[in-house]
Amino acid sequence: MSPNSDSILSQELSRRTALKALFGAASAAVLFGLPTRAHAAEASKETTDKLNAAQAQLDEVQAQLDSIANEYAALANKNAQTLNDIENVQGKIDDTQAQIDEKKAELKKKRNDLSDRVAASYKSGGTNILSLLLASGSFEELVANAHYVEKINKSDRDAIEDIQTIQAELDAQKTELESQKADLEKLKDQQTAQMQDMQAKQQEVQTVLNGLSDDVKELMAQRDSEILAAAQAEEAARKAAAAAAAAANKNNSYSGSSSSGGGSYAPGTPQQNAGSGKQQAVVNACYSTPSPGQNWCAAWVTNVFRNAGVGYFGGNACDMFNAWCYSSDRSALQVGMIVADSSHSGTGAPGLLYGHVGIYIGGGIVMSNEGPITSKSLDSFISFYGTGSGVRWGWLGGIALS
Repeated sequence: MSPNSDSILSQELSRRTALKALFGAASAAVLFGLPTRAHAAEASKETTDKLNAAQAQLDEVQAQLDSIANEYAALANKNAQTLNDIENVQGKIDDTQAQIDEKKAELKKKRNDLSDRVAASYKSGGTNILSLLLASGSFEELVANAHYVEKINKSDRDAIEDIQTIQAELDAQKTELESQKADLEKLKDQQTAQMQDMQAKQQEVQTVLNGLSDDVKELMAQRDSEILAAAQAEEAARKAAAAAAAAANKNNSYSGSSSSGGGSYAPGTPQQNAGSGKQQAVVNACYSTPSPGQNWCAAWVTNVFRNAGVGYFGGNACDMFNAWCYSSDRSALQVGMIVADSSHSGTGAPGLLYGHVGIYIGGGIVMSNEGPITSKSLDSFISFYGTGSGVRWGWLGGIALS
């Protein structure tokens, strides 16, 4: 594999490792930087959805880049093998050329030797061969001498022909090897061009991936910021609720069974001074029933009594006041009674039209839905909601729980 291919693969591995480390560090920074309850907080659905979509797109493009890197690596291996083949063939060409040069030198020497003998014979008038033939003492000797001369000439000719044959074979072999080399060079050029195309494609995909990575990092930062903000708000609310509960407990202890005192109370531990099981069930339901929303005080009261198993009683606060609230005598007030007015000015138009209703839980405390579920002393409740029709109490549905 070429150094470039090694570089591309190492860059991809480093980039992916860095991204994973970055994402992990971002999440860890949020988790370890939050209060103990903050891990329950969540980012907005919009941010979470955007982050999930961007991460999915990032993974898809990363997969494309991985595929390109794998193809590039495979092609680089083939290219390396082609270069090795070219090198091997070139070695064979060099060896063959050396043999050709050797045979050419041998052929030249043979030809030179033959030429020298012919020249020497010509300069001496050819007497050597002629003298040899004329010196024959008999016909048989003449024939033998003539055969010898012929054999010498044939030997030279055969040697020259052998060298020429070998040279022709080596030339053919060299031609074949050069053809193989040309084919390999062509293959190498094709592979190099493909690798260059892949590098260009890799750069293009890498650019897209870098953009997506930035998007994901920005969305992760936004998500972590939202989680942190939500966690801080949750922690602040928890501390505020704890402080309010502590204040309520303090005021409860101070007021005892009297109706004196004021202020606002957050729900805490259910009162245990209810006279009957039904009354205690209503008190417990007051602490466990969530707010249905701002201005839905009567709906909350309905839900409390339904959750306590007493029954279902509909209508708004004004309806409940008119139907079931008859007394303003504190000595007649009992745990589980509803406490209501039909009209007051404290909350504007909703209060003027529909009034407000809550539930007496004992200890001089009235719980009601004011958006959040609150606990107020009876005096505070009367002072705030008694500005119009006045505040009265009674058994919801006419059902005495005591």
